[in-house]
Amino acid sequence: MQRTPILIMGAAGRDFHNFNTVYRDDPAVEVVAFTAAQITGIADRTYPAALAGPHYPHGIPIVDEHDLEAVCRAKKVQQVVFAYSDLSHIEVMHRASRALACGADFVMLGPDRTTLKSIVPVIAVSAVRTGCGKSQTTRWLSTMLRKTGMRVAVVRHPMPYGDLVQEAVQRFATVEDLDRADCTIEEREEYEPHLTAGNLVFAGIDYARILQQAEQEADIILWDGGNNDFPFYRPDLHIVLVDALRPGHETSYHPGETVLRMADILVIAKSDVASATAVQAMEATLAQLCPGIPVVRASSPLRIDGNPDLRDKRVVVVEDGPTLTHGGMPWGAGYRAAMLAGAVPVDPRPSAPPEIAAAYACYPHIGPVLPALGYSHAQRDALRTTLQNCHAEAILSATPIDLGALLGMAGIIRVRYDYADTSPTGLGHLVQQFLTRLKA
Repeated sequence: MQRTPILIMGAAGRDFHNFNTVYRDDPAVEVVAFTAAQITGIADRTYPAALAGPHYPHGIPIVDEHDLEAVCRAKKVQQVVFAYSDLSHIEVMHRASRALACGADFVMLGPDRTTLKSIVPVIAVSAVRTGCGKSQTTRWLSTMLRKTGMRVAVVRHPMPYGDLVQEAVQRFATVEDLDRADCTIEEREEYEPHLTAGNLVFAGIDYARILQQAEQEADIILWDGGNNDFPFYRPDLHIVLVDALRPGHETSYHPGETVLRMADILVIAKSDVASATAVQAMEATLAQLCPGIPVVRASSPLRIDGNPDLRDKRVVVVEDGPTLTHGGMPWGAGYRAAMLAGAVPVDPRPSAPPEIAAAYACYPHIGPVLPALGYSHAQRDALRTTLQNCHAEAILSATPIDLGALLGMAGIIRVRYDYADTSPTGLGHLVQQFLTRLKA
């Protein structure tokens, strides 16, 4: 039998999952390559034979997305499968055009073919864009669930940036587990706050095996989504966040609009800092697109550790990296906290060495803040150098990890932000109704 040559476009996450669930055991197809985008340093690797299965004894090459056309023509690719998230609709179609111009079909796999069914209940938290506030919402929900006596496992959308075989199934119970796994800053931003909150965290590559292990240790699974992707596990309750500060994004990004239309509950995040007019307009949009779906408002209250006096002080602000890069935000919670405190932000861009300057060049929308980039040790060192070169009076870090401890720098002031319902009939009330139905 001649196998159909297929290429999967991805970013080290959804692409691997789609392969594992749909293509790995199919003898009629041959995945000739993955392409990589969005994340630095994830191309020029191989999806290993140990994970790819018996049809791929030499593994599968992972190449840069720039090489899409060359690979399609050299391997006579018949289908290009698009498998990553947080691109505008027009950017997705540009990639479709590149594939079609090579003669290939352009394919997107839907939830029915790629979501796995759990034997325990699943609550999924998704969003229409990166940086809406999924992580703090998931942490807030985990606290609520644990108070009911339930054992909770958080399963995080994949971030396999290191040794793929070792990262097939990852279980984190302590911060020391992150050290042993040599997690990147980006991974720590997602895992460390959950561990600090007392949650057990799973992640990796093979989400069928991850699910089997999580089911053994939990009464309920919380899916903590990545970017604006739809869940890998079929949710019994699907909570989707939209961003009151980014009106219109809920219908202009992929697969964020898909996620929006899948929701069981819609949460308008950051409604405390957006204008009343913007929030009301968002509510009207959601009512039109998702009639009958409950819509609640939520806030993200800020606090600065120690409540220091920062008025008129020169501060450099560090923000969550993905929120600024492919999330498209010019600044985040740290910059807002600095302005509320009366501080004077120092522009870190002139102080950035090449490893950080490259991100500013790639994402010119980023404002006078420093994304907490650390996909490699070199990038982590460059982040430290940038902070040292700024010569500010204070460093404000709104990344959700202890950045000072990680970089070996004393005196970094942490900005924290949490989830909060804005009414007694908000998300907490709706989740409690769901839990009551589970027990019935």
